[in-house]
Amino acid sequence: MNDLQLDNFKTDENAAMVLLVDDQAMIGEAVRRGLANEENIDFHFCADPHQAVAQAIRIKPTVILQDLVMPGLDGLTLVREYRNHPATKDIPIIVLSTKEDPLIKSAAFAAGANDYLVKLPDNIELVARIRYHSRSYMTLLQRDEAYRALRVSQQQLLDTNLVLQRLMNSDGLTGLSNRRHFDEYLELEWRKAQRDQTQLSLLMIDVDYFKSYNDSFGHLDGDEALRKVATAIRDASSRPSDLPARYGGEEFVLVLPNTSPGGARMVAEKLRQTVAALQIPHTSPAEGASLTISIGLSTMTPQSGSNCRQLISAADKGLYLAKNNGRNQVGIE
Repeated sequence: MNDLQLDNFKTDENAAMVLLVDDQAMIGEAVRRGLANEENIDFHFCADPHQAVAQAIRIKPTVILQDLVMPGLDGLTLVREYRNHPATKDIPIIVLSTKEDPLIKSAAFAAGANDYLVKLPDNIELVARIRYHSRSYMTLLQRDEAYRALRVSQQQLLDTNLVLQRLMNSDGLTGLSNRRHFDEYLELEWRKAQRDQTQLSLLMIDVDYFKSYNDSFGHLDGDEALRKVATAIRDASSRPSDLPARYGGEEFVLVLPNTSPGGARMVAEKLRQTVAALQIPHTSPAEGASLTISIGLSTMTPQSGSNCRQLISAADKGLYLAKNNGRNQVGIE
């Protein structure tokens, strides 16, 4: 059955595609005649049991009528082959036997058959069984298709939510985390450091003489300069737990969980040197200068009853010292 036929079957719950596997051509002809006048039942016959699985894969039947006794291949073995192949594992199988034998019937169901008929059954019963199992199979296919569509839809929704979350947490100009996300993240890391009694470091970073830069070069160049500084700060964040963020205007922060004062100082000095090495032209403090940054550093091991604002305040005081001592340096309060 091709995809177009399958789509047509999905719109008609009484439609069926039957594959009869039987080495006797007279049985095939008898079943064909019995189904010939039935609306929306398409009939296929396979006389070679060794070709049965391949033919089932090709025509995609909604029901397989399977003879149990055939030369060269046991019918129950063939039932197991259907069940072991991904393309045929769910297709309903009606086993056709020459006699009503409880042991044979039990073995057929154990092998994976869905139904058992003594051939040749009454035509009314055969058609009823075919339509019943075909409808059940088509319902299964539709359910699986709906489930796959639901999974795709859920994944798309998840992806969209992740994008929205990133947008909500990001600064529009620099792509770093925004102030709101920084506040939430610092509070989270503060609590974690308090619980584990580990050190938490914070860098407060300010672009030197930035108002003068905007006055000299314009706000577009100012924005581009901030983006370059932001890239340097992002590159300084070597661990997944490090969080670079834009604090406001030309001020940035870098959260460094589980980092000692010495380790934070190394990160800060490397960042300061990286920005200086960008050689972004500036007119302050004198003509021919390059844009630089000042950094305030603080490290704390949070104690019970403390607040992460203490870490921010200490880093801010360090930044004030760096500015007051001539800029383009790291200050520690």
